[in-house]
Amino acid sequence: MKRSCEQSHHNSSESERDPPRKIHNSCVENKAKYLKTSSQEYEYKFPYFRQPREIGSFSKDSERKFHHDRSQLKFYAPPRDLQRCNFDLRHGYSKMIFKDRNIKEHLDNLLRWIMHNRKSFYVNQAATNACDVSQNLEAKHSRFNSLNTDFFCWRGLLTHLACLPYENRDDLLVAVIKFRGSYYMCEFETEAKKIERETETPRQREMSAWGFKFEQYVTSDKPQGVPDISHPVNTNEEFGSVARSRLGSHSLVYGAEVDCVDPTSPDVNKYVELKTSRIIQAQRQYENFCKFKLIKWWAQSFLIGISRVVCGFRDDNGVVHKLQDYPVLDMPSVAQSCLHSPWKPAVCFNFLDSFLNFVKSVVTEDNPRCVHLFQWQPHRNVVHERRGEDPEFLFLPDWFINWEAWDQPLAIVKH
Repeated sequence: MKRSCEQSHHNSSESERDPPRKIHNSCVENKAKYLKTSSQEYEYKFPYFRQPREIGSFSKDSERKFHHDRSQLKFYAPPRDLQRCNFDLRHGYSKMIFKDRNIKEHLDNLLRWIMHNRKSFYVNQAATNACDVSQNLEAKHSRFNSLNTDFFCWRGLLTHLACLPYENRDDLLVAVIKFRGSYYMCEFETEAKKIERETETPRQREMSAWGFKFEQYVTSDKPQGVPDISHPVNTNEEFGSVARSRLGSHSLVYGAEVDCVDPTSPDVNKYVELKTSRIIQAQRQYENFCKFKLIKWWAQSFLIGISRVVCGFRDDNGVVHKLQDYPVLDMPSVAQSCLHSPWKPAVCFNFLDSFLNFVKSVVTEDNPRCVHLFQWQPHRNVVHERRGEDPEFLFLPDWFINWEAWDQPLAIVKH
């Protein structure tokens, strides 16, 4: 399985839109407006997936303000002995600063990054001859009228979609708007998740904060620095990476929160994903770990080319006792060796590819004021509904729709 995952990455030219290819269609008819989600529907060869490439980054400061820089990037600073740790994740919890979960940012930060990097969406559309930029611009009528990319979204949504054939608990609600030829996809909170959030116990809220504290224990503000756990954790702060890739016939640009970078790593992508998990003490616990956690860790990391996940194993009191490295490309084989019916990477990405095909087939109106919803509940199909100008789900802001750069001659479009 590791080999098939590695072979699923491909190199190609920077042209973002290729001629359509033959696809596997798992809706009975596009007019039926639903998509099957059973894993058996997607057990075929891993689809074409181009190696994700970082095209930019951004930061969010302590007040959640956007900065077009790498100021919030943290550096991996592990303890000397990974097998002997004593990280108290409850330390400083009472002073922890939480971002306001009632403020819905939607795709705003990704859109802000796009507006800072508009040239990334026409210079990189050059034909296979990288020197032929002028001819390419002429072909585009020399006006900035499109981002020349099929899909924009957050990596988290792609992760949820990729894992959906194996999901049996959390439902999903996705809003899609087609604007200037591109599909913008935004995940919304479902009623079930809203109730879960509003009824969260103090213990659950504290445990949800442990991952942030763990990051503070194993990262520093500069290379070869020392972690500083004295100041309160502020969850407003964030470093985001923006990646470009292609799945099947679909070009994608997506943003992803990144925990830290390891400058000593020999890998091209030096980012590291940090996780916490309860200490495994029984075979059943290990099986659940492989079945429910590894699939999400794999999809999340694979989507942006991260090669390793570092997990801090904690007890019920929130104390991490050891760290363990998990190579991302080994995760499918680890699950395969443990589970009777293991999850399969090909199923995950074939479903994701089919979902994107489904979106293209039913969302045909190019209108920033027309929203389409895609809803899913466990053991059901994905259902599509056109909601039109429903203000609850119109997530594209006016400042992006009316961006002054649209339709301007490319010769005068500046950063």
